[in-house]
Amino acid sequence: MRVVLAVAAVLMLIGAMPAAAAPAPETACRITDSRVNELSGLVSDGAHWYAINDGGTKVQVFVLDRKCAVQRVLSAPTDPYDVEDLARAADGTLWLSDTGDNRHQRSTVALLEMKPAGGSVVLHRLTYPDGAHDAEALLLDRAGTPYLVTKDVLGDAKVYRPTGPLASPGPTPLEQVGTLRVHSTDTPGGPVGSFGSVLVTGGATSADGTVVAVRTYTDAYLYPAPDGDVAAALRREPVRVALPNEKQGEALAFEPDGTLLSAGEGTGQPVRTIRNATSLVAAPSPTPPDGTADQPSASSSSSAENSNGVPMLPAAGIAVAVVFGGWFLLSRLRRRR
Repeated sequence: MRVVLAVAAVLMLIGAMPAAAAPAPETACRITDSRVNELSGLVSDGAHWYAINDGGTKVQVFVLDRKCAVQRVLSAPTDPYDVEDLARAADGTLWLSDTGDNRHQRSTVALLEMKPAGGSVVLHRLTYPDGAHDAEALLLDRAGTPYLVTKDVLGDAKVYRPTGPLASPGPTPLEQVGTLRVHSTDTPGGPVGSFGSVLVTGGATSADGTVVAVRTYTDAYLYPAPDGDVAAALRREPVRVALPNEKQGEALAFEPDGTLLSAGEGTGQPVRTIRNATSLVAAPSPTPPDGTADQPSASSSSSAENSNGVPMLPAAGIAVAVVFGGWFLLSRLRRRR
């Protein structure tokens, strides 16, 4: 029964929007330092890139130059469970998202607050209102409010934020403020084939807070946030930007000038750029009085063919194969911790 429900859900997800007419990603440099072998989160201050690995037994933030060389390491003895993403507040504070939970067994997750000079870390524990989730994307709004986006195997990601100011050590309750529907695409890449195109693996907010982005293993989705409201932005129609042929793409960031950065796990993997990515996002249409303008979807296709011109019946067969193959391949990514 569980497999049948999974197949049915995937059939509902077929029909991804075409990718935007964006420049192809360009390789800026390759990270060859073996210490940064599981890159999962990335941010930029305009002069340097800050990178974190997936997991780890202590807090480490690697400061990179524009040639991908490690300049220094910001560290603290705090032992996280599974760090997955990184965000940077307007004052330079780094926020590490210790929210990975592949086995859905954690009673709390956490955000780790680190000042840009490194050193001590402030722990903020969080609790979900509806049980455990695996979350690999962290977004900050202009006020510094954090939003977590879950990694769900059928592309029906959930969006959470704290119900009030963060306590230390907490926990502070989270509340669900949205659902993000991610659709299958044919962009190549990722460790689990096309199945990875619905798994949310990272997030980023532009320097001025007017564009919010999430990524999967294969694509980035850019949402307009003219007023800086992250929850409202994620209910709008996004612009899809293909990030093809990344081995295990999990990191996403914006440069202050609007350039989009993407990268993934593995020694020798590239940091890639898409220049002027924020300019691809148009301001949303005014919302009518009934509030129906914004649609919580990442697809505009509703016809008998998806937007890539694939008839629905053949696509249904593809979906069945994706479900069975995806569940098998995804199990290979589970952490042993």
